[in-house]
Amino acid sequence: MSELKPKPPLATTEELTEETVEVVKTNLMGLSPVQMKEYFESIGEKSFRATQLLKWIHQQGVSSFEEMTNLSKPLREKLEKLAEIKAPEVVSDHLSIDGTRKWVIRVEGGSCIEAVLIPEGGRGTLCVSSQVGCSLDCSFCSTGKQGFNRDLTSSEIIGQVWIAAKFYDSMGATQRRVITNVVMMGMGEPLMNFDNVVAAMQLMMDDNAYGLSKRRVTLSTAGVVPKLDKLADHVDVSLAISLHAAEDELRNELVPINRKYPIAKLMESAQAYIARMPDLRRKLTIEYTLIDQVNDRPEHAEKLAKLLADVPCKINLIPFNPFPLSDYQRSSGNAIKKFQDILIQSGFTATVRTTRGEDIDAACGQLAGAVNDLTRRSQRYRDRAESVLKVVEAPN
Repeated sequence: MSELKPKPPLATTEELTEETVEVVKTNLMGLSPVQMKEYFESIGEKSFRATQLLKWIHQQGVSSFEEMTNLSKPLREKLEKLAEIKAPEVVSDHLSIDGTRKWVIRVEGGSCIEAVLIPEGGRGTLCVSSQVGCSLDCSFCSTGKQGFNRDLTSSEIIGQVWIAAKFYDSMGATQRRVITNVVMMGMGEPLMNFDNVVAAMQLMMDDNAYGLSKRRVTLSTAGVVPKLDKLADHVDVSLAISLHAAEDELRNELVPINRKYPIAKLMESAQAYIARMPDLRRKLTIEYTLIDQVNDRPEHAEKLAKLLADVPCKINLIPFNPFPLSDYQRSSGNAIKKFQDILIQSGFTATVRTTRGEDIDAACGQLAGAVNDLTRRSQRYRDRAESVLKVVEAPN
């Protein structure tokens, strides 16, 4: 796998002059291992310093150079002038009755994103956001209704992992867990923010950072085919396809990017990705949100089974989680069970995702944050909802 070429450092020792009023510091939080080595070389230091910094930041949770005791004092002073270790700001912390925790996190520019930590036994699964809002507009997802502001930086993406790890460390030895899994399933479409997402995932899997197995880092995409085609050149992670329909006509309504990259192209690209991975047992995860009377009928299950007949995959069925501005309803328990049974009888591993964190709006499809929407999409949805409400409330 190749590393993405880092941007040049924002400041070096040679660039500092008496006339310099303010140095724009390089944030080391989001630099991948190769980027960190190149940064130290660019400021005239040995590349092995990169390993030391990675361990201090991501394994020890340290953000102050002064605390890095195996660095010389001159180097610590140099880094203090040129660089910083800055995670995004936690605005609020919400705990669900089922133990799910959601952080609302303010990023540069004032918008807020959300990250969700789902504990289960000795596991800790962290759902990470990749964009402020979402550049796509899937009809069943609350994030899309918030519009779009910008891509997150690699520091803002890995900063969510750093925040969650610090939280676990603060719990004390008797309650401490570790983050065992990271899923790029939060706000945003990860492949629309390719470079920053790849750099962050490389950190997640690096032994000097979080050391997660490639099987335990999952990227979920709605189907940005050109980016998916190049993903294997840079990183080896688990892949989830946000499918939700087995035919183009319906998927065009639910996942509008399907109009540009239809199902056949998406499945071809996804299978090509796993075919390039060294693990021959690798499977895709197919995500399918079940919406009452929309895509949850037996005939939909049969079409899905036919589509995936020759695809090495497991299917994750997700009951729709209601949110404001949506007219969709969750499928009944009977409909979900019947849908699952058809898939199992067709030879698939099909599980129903347990809804977690619904009471704090942390369930799948509910993440919304507070987006300074540059698209005016959120206002259009609010205007439409208000118009419908006025018609409903109007006297006969």
